[in-house]
Amino acid sequence: MADLKDIQILELKDTISQLNNTIRNQNDLIESLKQMLEDRNNKDDEKDRMIANLQAQLDFLKQKLFGSTSEVHKGQVEGQLSIFDNQEDDEKPAIPVEPEYIEVKSYTKKRKSKATYDEIFENLPTRKVYVDTLTDDQKVCGICGTQMVPIGHELIRTEIIYHQPKLERVQYMATTYECPKCKDTEEPQFIKDEGLPALIAGSYASAELVAYVIYAKYVLGLPLYRLEQDFEHLGAKISRTTMANWIIRCSQDYFMPLNDYLHRCLLKRRYLMADETPIQVLKEPNRRPQSKSYVWLMRTGEDGEVPIIIYNYTPTRAGYNAAKFLKDAQPGFYLMVDGYQGYNKVASANRCCCYTHIRRYFVRAITKGHEKDFMDPGVQGVMYCDKLFEYERSYREKGLSFKQIYNRRLKDEKPVIEAFLAWVDHLKPNASNESLKKAIKYVKNCAPYMMNYLKDGHCSLSNNLSENSIRPLVIGRKNFLFSDTQDGANASMMAYSIIETAKANGLDPLKYIQYLLNKRPSSNMVDEELERLMPWCDEVVDQINSKN
Repeated sequence: MADLKDIQILELKDTISQLNNTIRNQNDLIESLKQMLEDRNNKDDEKDRMIANLQAQLDFLKQKLFGSTSEVHKGQVEGQLSIFDNQEDDEKPAIPVEPEYIEVKSYTKKRKSKATYDEIFENLPTRKVYVDTLTDDQKVCGICGTQMVPIGHELIRTEIIYHQPKLERVQYMATTYECPKCKDTEEPQFIKDEGLPALIAGSYASAELVAYVIYAKYVLGLPLYRLEQDFEHLGAKISRTTMANWIIRCSQDYFMPLNDYLHRCLLKRRYLMADETPIQVLKEPNRRPQSKSYVWLMRTGEDGEVPIIIYNYTPTRAGYNAAKFLKDAQPGFYLMVDGYQGYNKVASANRCCCYTHIRRYFVRAITKGHEKDFMDPGVQGVMYCDKLFEYERSYREKGLSFKQIYNRRLKDEKPVIEAFLAWVDHLKPNASNESLKKAIKYVKNCAPYMMNYLKDGHCSLSNNLSENSIRPLVIGRKNFLFSDTQDGANASMMAYSIIETAKANGLDPLKYIQYLLNKRPSSNMVDEELERLMPWCDEVVDQINSKN
């Protein structure tokens, strides 16, 4: 009996051991399945994040391609509080300022009234045509049969007539003079009046023709092959190669001295702005035709003095190119730029950062459908920037001096920037919001320079002037696509510099180019002579305006 119990106990122990092994195996299987499920969930989460990022990129690209380019943030939603609501009267000023209080009003763009014909066509010559289409029989009085007489005139409609441009061939004839007393002697005396030399030796190019070619390409954005077709339509076969050579020759002979003088004038200024954009130059030494080259725009800031705009071509985007161009500037000058780190090479400058670029990053970071959600980090970042722009707008509306702007900025704008930077430091973006991560990174890279504009009331809050100045080149680049050689690229930059500086000073670029080509500046001129050819010179302005 005892043996039977022992056998049963042993069998039970074996059974228990087998059950324990089975349980352990089941637990291991459960853990393995849990791990597999967790891994799959992680992969699904990663896929969801990738899908969200791709969707955000797709929405951004759709907006860039098909949407409005306006960056204006819609106004506050009724019933929601602003993160900037406070009692400004209780704020303690950073420094003593003038007692005048500047109220920051909401800005609404007023719709412009429709312009009249007199306003639209005020610069056109006007010719009046008196209508006379009635027959003599129709001018007879239907009551008494008397012939009617005109008693007045009334404007019934306006038409604009287009006159096709034309080319004219001019042959200059030299006059030969002789001495009547010496003509019968062994040494007759002659002299020939050959007039002024040609604009380009051996060429039929005139100042007016070359000026129009430059104007058509760099102001109207016409590629030279289209201009070639246009000239052929007017009866002249002028090849695009010939026109390109004209531009290069005139830029090297006549524009280069002016461009160098503009550069020297620019380096004397204390408030500068810069931007850069890629171009393509096919024939660069030791580089493929597909390589990116760059144009650097350097211009004066909003300091109330005459504007100067210069374009400079370089094969690369390396920061030393900007440093080289600005190396002779007065140390301590202010340079307003975007977040490109290459500008750090300009060691002698007080670098200022553009709040329009910062704002743009947060506009892109706004979650789709949350444009009016003040809890969205993208919206909050935009509001910080908008607050600064509201202050700047109010200063302009009040007509404050640069000294007053300096004082008001320290009181009004410095606390906003400090709060903005503190908010960015504590911001924790979702893993899927790549745009917000980029915005945070951009702000942190710009943080060392974000308060530099507060040092001087002449400094600007944004780099919008530079972006507006580089836009004509970007539009032109879409049309003529590339430059063939480095000489062509340099010639284009000199032409753009002359044109855009003239436009910024209120001159007609076509008439100004004609004026310069007729004056034919040279490298032998001293600065005093070059100054008298600048677009801000009163004599130049009077002569060009007198031709209108």
